[in-house]
Amino acid sequence: MAETLFEELKRYVGFGARDELSLVGLHSLAKPHFPRIARVFYDRILEHEGARQALEGGESQVGHLRGTLQVWMDQLLRGPWDEAYFALRCRIGRMHVRISLEQHYMFGAMNVLRQELNAIIDTAFTTQPQVLHDTRAALGRILDLELAIMLHTYREDLLAQQARTERLATFGQLVGSIGHELRNPLGVIETSLYILRSRQGATVDERTAKHLDRIGEQVGIANHIVSDLLDMIRDRPLQRQEVWLDEVWQEALKAVARPENVRVRAEGLVSLPAVHGDAGQLRQVFVNLLENAVQALEESGGDISLQGSTSDAGHVELVLEDSGPGLSEGIRERLFEPLMTTKARGIGLGLPLVRRILERHGGSITHAPRAGAGARFVIQLPKSPEEGTRATLPPAG
Repeated sequence: MAETLFEELKRYVGFGARDELSLVGLHSLAKPHFPRIARVFYDRILEHEGARQALEGGESQVGHLRGTLQVWMDQLLRGPWDEAYFALRCRIGRMHVRISLEQHYMFGAMNVLRQELNAIIDTAFTTQPQVLHDTRAALGRILDLELAIMLHTYREDLLAQQARTERLATFGQLVGSIGHELRNPLGVIETSLYILRSRQGATVDERTAKHLDRIGEQVGIANHIVSDLLDMIRDRPLQRQEVWLDEVWQEALKAVARPENVRVRAEGLVSLPAVHGDAGQLRQVFVNLLENAVQALEESGGDISLQGSTSDAGHVELVLEDSGPGLSEGIRERLFEPLMTTKARGIGLGLPLVRRILERHGGSITHAPRAGAGARFVIQLPKSPEEGTRATLPPAG
């Protein structure tokens, strides 16, 4: 059986069963010190402007991050050091790419942990030189392993991000020229259509009228596609204001037609705090996601649900689920790429546009596979810096 990447990395740094025993022995000694180490760790980080800016929410989020670091240290010393551990650590490297945390901060941060934990080892095993040596060596190897995992995933995701940026740049050049060129013939068709309709006179040929309506409908579809293409490559200025997401959701529901066998429900939206953003563009996010879910269910029917909450980090979190057939792993990997679609109609711009809008709002969207069938999308948006109170009408009389 082929060696996994994690097994290869463990072999490379020399991490084995003896190290695992040493770390388990260190765990009980170090755990009471975790809160203090977490304070030292983030006090050091906040001294550096670049690292502080990369932390979403800055100092206001540090309390939550200290707790997360304590869980991280607990797993570091307790294990088990298996493939699930590797997958969890990979997600940390990917998060560093998403928040634009430079790699050199990882090395500095890991050195803080190395110093603090080695100090505990030196104090605890002063009279046991062999245990001291073995425990220090085990700590060094696991921290080296952590860095190797983070840097590997950081590099993978950074390269993927760069490739995506290059593809979007090429895509933008092509779309920019084609989109504007298509506007001209579409404009001519619309003008000619208007003239033909105005010349129908009192006696309307039903067959002719039907075909003119079909031409008008298709011109509208073509214009919509061109608009979506151009929206992908230009940064429309955000008309920022305090936005209540339950109101935006209701507007999106009105815009998306759905068959009777597709049921939609929403929970938790009314109690969400306001976000600071562009209501029109956020409405487009909901419309695109709803249209995808409805199209996945229109033949068999089913349920669409939207759940709103606030995350531990203080973000507004939205989870949109449907009970459709779901997405294969191969499709999920390219889900947010332009022109990637599994539908008979459509050209694959809906989800890329959704991600672009959310990123410009300082948010994100991910596909989170759910048990059984169906698709699940998780959206995060920062709360409004100054949470307002929803305006209400004064009581009558």
